[in-house]
Amino acid sequence: MRSSELFYPTLREVPSEAEIISHQLLLRAGFIRKASGGVYTYLPLAYRVIKKIENIVREEMDRAGGQEVLMPIMQPAELWQKSGRWEVYGDEMFRLQDRHKRYFALGPTHEEIITTLVDGDVHSYRDLPLLLYQIQNKYRDEIRPRFGLMRGREFIMKDLYSFDIDDEGLDVSYQKMYHAYNQIFTRLGLKYRVVEADSGAIGGNESHEFMVLADSGEAEIVYCDNCDYAANVEKAVCIAEKAETKGDLLPMEKIHTPGQRTIQDLTDFLKIGKDEQIKTLMYDADGELIAAILRGDRELNEIKLKNVLGCNELVMADEENVRRSSGAGFGSLGPVGMDVKIYADLEVAAMKNFACGANEDDYHFKNVKLGRDFVPEAILDIRNAVAGDPCPLCQAELKMLRGIEVGHIFKLGTKYSDVMGATFRDQNGQSLPFVMGCYGIGISRTMAAAVEQNSDENGIIWPIPIAPYHVIVVPVNSNNEEQAQAANSIYKILEQEGLEVIIDDRDERAGVKFKDADLIGIPVRITIGPKALQENKVEVKKRWEKEVELVEIDKVRERVLDIIWG
Repeated sequence: MRSSELFYPTLREVPSEAEIISHQLLLRAGFIRKASGGVYTYLPLAYRVIKKIENIVREEMDRAGGQEVLMPIMQPAELWQKSGRWEVYGDEMFRLQDRHKRYFALGPTHEEIITTLVDGDVHSYRDLPLLLYQIQNKYRDEIRPRFGLMRGREFIMKDLYSFDIDDEGLDVSYQKMYHAYNQIFTRLGLKYRVVEADSGAIGGNESHEFMVLADSGEAEIVYCDNCDYAANVEKAVCIAEKAETKGDLLPMEKIHTPGQRTIQDLTDFLKIGKDEQIKTLMYDADGELIAAILRGDRELNEIKLKNVLGCNELVMADEENVRRSSGAGFGSLGPVGMDVKIYADLEVAAMKNFACGANEDDYHFKNVKLGRDFVPEAILDIRNAVAGDPCPLCQAELKMLRGIEVGHIFKLGTKYSDVMGATFRDQNGQSLPFVMGCYGIGISRTMAAAVEQNSDENGIIWPIPIAPYHVIVVPVNSNNEEQAQAANSIYKILEQEGLEVIIDDRDERAGVKFKDADLIGIPVRITIGPKALQENKVEVKKRWEKEVELVEIDKVRERVLDIIWG
């Protein structure tokens, strides 16, 4: 491909809308263009990357026994109503009507469609296990689409669904996918971690996320260097601490605390640590007010709390309802005398003589003890894990990283087959529900994650397996006949070897060509300049290194093949 013919409109300035590196660079390097909020066009360079990711995914899915299908984007509402998710999915679902006023959804996921498909055509245990996958656009009406391809309204995803006879069969399918996903992300050339994860709205009783490691990642990961434990912070297990034994248990005391509304306010006012206080948070859980309490220096994990409660919707209670229920505003809430169900974090049970709100504006209690002064509905793990916490497996100190979720695998069990009446007959003729798993990879998100992990101040540094082109050949002066001939000769030789090559034949300054080559991130740059050419040599530079090596022209083929294919 010649640069003069390639459509890659680069930008010198960073677009104001772009907040993270991948969004900035994919726009600047001419890979994507915004069509609407959260909706993007993939230009030729981006589409080449997407296809390379898809091909690696396909190869590993096929190797694991998957069969590719293509399901409809537009899904009839009655299938979602049958599963119970038409209302539960909420405003994220794009809904539309046809001319007959029948409702449809633009598919955010495909559990309903695939379950119905298999139920209609698979009737016997002899046809199982079955693994079906697709690579398809998905649609979710994000309230705040942001970060380019990271959180969009339209995105490309691979989803595979497994159908098995029983849980043992599901375990086998799950392990196949677990292995295949490791193969995929290794082949893509990405640094990643596999972590235990919450199953969220998809459901199921076990799931793992595949996280590309990047400082810009939205997800926090806790991990242990001493053992194999790793988990998304939403799922990370916190261990109960031993109860305090130091000092005597003192009588509870009510104190006047005018204007002290925050944990920090109370820390300064009472001259105590944040870990000597508890915070009380009130939530509306499917229409019921509940309170969650935890140590003052901790953060509540709403996912854990929601799972414990088993509710569909968990939102922070508004101040009017809080005041009506407790008699006080947010800054003076506490569990003593509170007339709602209280859910206490494990650490609270280990504390004594702590301070908390007195459910009266400008008043707090001190020397409070769970069990003596109040009794919670339950004592649970409902906080976020932090670096330094003990590992739940080996008790070594946990560490933290940030990551970008690019893959997620779930054991669904019979969640969908039960509600949708999807069954097969076993060897005894008994009708049983399919045991299912689901396995997703965000294709377009993976491209963005690769940029987040592989870039510098000059642009993108594509991992070789997914680079849009392998090599760019740059004659310093395209109008110089000798340089142009040498460039064309090298270009043809490398193409004959199966490499994907760009020749920058534009009538531009060398500096412009070099900047564009770095910006779009081509792994190898070959520069043909007058000085080196006099010695029958060219410059070969790897995108990820600063050094330039001089290579004799008749050895360029061998050197480049060694870099690209190893």
